Amino acid sequence: MIAPTTAPARAHTPPDWWQDAVIYQVYPRSFADSDGDGCGDLAGVRSRLGYLRDLGVDALWISPFYTSPQADGGYDVADYRAVDPVYGTVGDAEALIADAHALGMRVIVDVVPNHCSDRHPWFLQALHEGAGSPLRARFHFRPGRGPDGEEPPNDWISLFGGSAWTRTTDPDGTPGEWYLHLFAPQQPDLNWDSTAVQDEFRCILRFWLDLGVDGFRIDVAHGLVKAPGLPDLGRYEQLDLLGEQLVPYFDQDGVHEIYRSWRSLLEEYPGQRIAVAEAWTRSLDRTARYVRPDELHQAFNFKFLNAPWDAARLRELIATSLEAMRAVDAPTTWTLSNHDVIRHATRYAEGDPALGLRRARAAALLMLALPGSAYLYQGEELGLPEVTDIPDEVRQDPAFHRADGGNGMRDGCRVPLPWSGTGAPYGFGPVPGGPAWLPQPPEWAGLSVEAQTGDPRSVLELYRSALRVRRTDPALGAGRSVEWLDLAPGVLAFRRDSDQGAVVCAVNTTGEPVRVPGDVLGTLLLASADEPQVAQDSGDVLLPADSAGWWRSS
Repeated sequence: MIAPTTAPARAHTPPDWWQDAVIYQVYPRSFADSDGDGCGDLAGVRSRLGYLRDLGVDALWISPFYTSPQADGGYDVADYRAVDPVYGTVGDAEALIADAHALGMRVIVDVVPNHCSDRHPWFLQALHEGAGSPLRARFHFRPGRGPDGEEPPNDWISLFGGSAWTRTTDPDGTPGEWYLHLFAPQQPDLNWDSTAVQDEFRCILRFWLDLGVDGFRIDVAHGLVKAPGLPDLGRYEQLDLLGEQLVPYFDQDGVHEIYRSWRSLLEEYPGQRIAVAEAWTRSLDRTARYVRPDELHQAFNFKFLNAPWDAARLRELIATSLEAMRAVDAPTTWTLSNHDVIRHATRYAEGDPALGLRRARAAALLMLALPGSAYLYQGEELGLPEVTDIPDEVRQDPAFHRADGGNGMRDGCRVPLPWSGTGAPYGFGPVPGGPAWLPQPPEWAGLSVEAQTGDPRSVLELYRSALRVRRTDPALGAGRSVEWLDLAPGVLAFRRDSDQGAVVCAVNTTGEPVRVPGDVLGTLLLASADEPQVAQDSGDVLLPADSAGWWRSS
């Protein structure tokens, strides 16, 4: 029996639930392990739903749990309608969705339409049938260039390093055509010019919608359509995903027709089902194109995620983000970390964990005070840092294993969560001293949910308090704009108004305490660091270095 929700009721519910939702990303392999095999699973997620309910989130987004050889952490899908045995069964997924709904939370799942696994039946059959097979039209197969087709069809490179093309072997054993993979060779890109591909994914969406999911996070949403003829890029270098140059394999205009079709499909279902785009674009105006009224509902704001810890730069990015989304009448999204980037507690001050954590605490209050929807990545509410000393022999990131593919950084943000106890796996699995698919640092004993619960100075209790205030105060979350306040150099401050009063958020991004006028702030609601001191002579407030606070303003 599911206990009734203990999260506070919302003070303000927008007509569309996603407008100001707080959505928690679950990377299931690392969230909770129910059977002791060292890998998280859907039953483990289901067992911890009460924790997420009490944390105060509105929905969870679950990274892929489909049948997969796990060449890229489940983003190489062999069967989009089945659950990998590592994670459980379709029945487990149904039970998880039902329990989440009973607790008042929605469930968003990943869909991976840019590529599939090289073990997908379509690709296996295309290889078996050889050149000219109709199934090859569902992928990007091309003859090679140069003598005997020995060179790749163009100069595109994989985001994981090396050429974006791999040569096949024909059924008779001779060298054959090449196929495109913008990521690992085990992830052949699908060809969205194929009506069979288009029809298949509409059926996949319907399968999961019929099981009750509330929406989809679209992996590589910007990559489905390639420029006609697959022209050369003209240079050989790793792509800056947020660079200024349009490339022939990302953010092509043709993707928008696909998402108009998907929006129409979603609107056939009751309950406001949504889709959010993982769209890396060269500008916020380009990102906004994905959330026009007849397309998707949200798009991740990677410009904000990558912003430096600087008041002026943060203000510029926030203002530009709000303006770009207002132009298409869409909510802005905010996120600080995810399964693909270095955790922000480390990213904000690499080499100085204490400073990074102070900034991460402040950044959480900044993000949760902004208008729009916020995405939390599992473990950020514990203040988890990036794990940078994972032994080479246990790393899983495919980029780590390619000569020029980078440093395999994504493993460091995917280490299994610490829940309780003083020794690994810290409650991640049911057996003390049992396995975890990536090693957990010994210092994580002090960062577990159990260790932080009830400690008013902990990161977890800061998140719980912030989410409680956000749910009960109509000045936070909902809306489309902020009123900027110029308080002091290095301080980012803004005011959020509602019919029931206003909230001021102020963030000191400098390394020194800063004095600001107290009459502008009001009564303190919540602070990320020590409570700001009030000067007795003037009433000014001294904001601690690298800290943030919320105040109730008249």
